[in-house]
Amino acid sequence: MTTNHAASLKLPAPIASYFASETTDPQSVARCFAEDAVVLDERHEHRGRAAIAAWNRAGVAKYAFSTEPLSADTAGARTTVTAKVSGNFPGSPARLRFAFTVAGHLITRLEIGS
Repeated sequence: MTTNHAASLKLPAPIASYFASETTDPQSVARCFAEDAVVLDERHEHRGRAAIAAWNRAGVAKYAFSTEPLSADTAGARTTVTAKVSGNFPGSPARLRFAFTVAGHLITRLEIGS
């Protein structure tokens, strides 16, 4: 599914939960992921829930960002969300691609890039 209206995006439940809590609750973000999940962001790998919570907490503190999902495309277990990200970083706002892999009700992998 692809759409350009953020309010009408139909995201898989763990991805919707990720975006709902990504700037407010690192532990809730981490619970969206499988125990051994991997996040790749800014050329760094964060593996496991504890590392993912720490990554999220540090990113919020450093960049004070907000994310507005603009479109989503799902093919099988992979959902790619294009989002407008605004915050305290050069080039803000930026359009970033969040490539999620979901298994069951949890995210197993997230790759963030431009």
